Amino acid sequence: MTQDPAGSLLSLPPPQVPLPALAQLAATHWGVTGTLHPLTSERDQNLRLDTPQGSFTLKLANPAESADLTGFQTEALLHTARHAPDLPIPRVVPAHDGRTIVPTPDGALRLLTWLPGSPLAHLPRTPALAASIGDALGRLDATLASFQHPAADHHLLWDIRNTSDLAPLTAALPDDLKPRITAFLTRFATRTAPVLAQLPRQVVHGDFNPHNLLADPTLPSDLAGILDFGDMTLSHRVCDLAVAASYLIDPSDPSALLAPLTRAYHQANPLTDTELRLLPDLITARLATTLTISAWRAARYPENAPYILRNAPTSRAGLDALGDPDALADHLLHACESPPQ
Repeated sequence: MTQDPAGSLLSLPPPQVPLPALAQLAATHWGVTGTLHPLTSERDQNLRLDTPQGSFTLKLANPAESADLTGFQTEALLHTARHAPDLPIPRVVPAHDGRTIVPTPDGALRLLTWLPGSPLAHLPRTPALAASIGDALGRLDATLASFQHPAADHHLLWDIRNTSDLAPLTAALPDDLKPRITAFLTRFATRTAPVLAQLPRQVVHGDFNPHNLLADPTLPSDLAGILDFGDMTLSHRVCDLAVAASYLIDPSDPSALLAPLTRAYHQANPLTDTELRLLPDLITARLATTLTISAWRAARYPENAPYILRNAPTSRAGLDALGDPDALADHLLHACESPPQ
């Protein structure tokens, strides 16, 4: 059988277990009852569970996700809660028998605390908010640097270090984008990847995008929640920063938000000059990854296309706005040497 170019986790649709069955599982294993509200997700079945005790997130993993991988994500949440309790992440709720993961025929089931707030995708993006994102991500990566797990080193197409593996999926891109991204993949393979491979690796969040970050609308410059640890892998910390940066490009002035983001990250978790020099190409790589995978998945699952393509317009605008990578690198290096504004 031919192996799917995107891997099974990105190739299989999310599970679709009936809500009454999930409600029964929550009641049996956690003793919580209430109303389930479906949430959008790329590959899992996620629901908000409203109960008299408060709200929770019920997560049913894609059946293609191995038990080790689900365990890796869960242990990372527990590690972060222990070592950085001030970071606003969901807390793992153990079942009655103490298990943090309950296996089911349809996938691994977990219960997490619910984090209130509005996704940053719906809020204005300001330099203060960019700095808050950079600070939180820097502290999270510094915390995850001491976390190890046997399942951490798994292949994930979303991981920037695997950008060259996008080539088989580029046929799904619009005709006006295909030559541009194909040319960039060559640049990445010959110029960026060899330098990136020399940097140390650690566990990273992998998906600091505005739909996974929450803020209180009354305090829109403060980060109130960090969601979705499903793209965690063993990569390079600067790749984590590049992911966040790819969603904070102001088309009229690309460095307006990237400078405070990078400076705040650097203050929380100091970067090397080599990492900063690579950052513009890594940002471009994430934009290319988002556009390529989204186009491929939207064609494969047209019924879920609006959710799959939700970040494509921002990524396209960011790709169009980015200019000379060396000039941007100079600007970010200078920002990290300068005191905060």
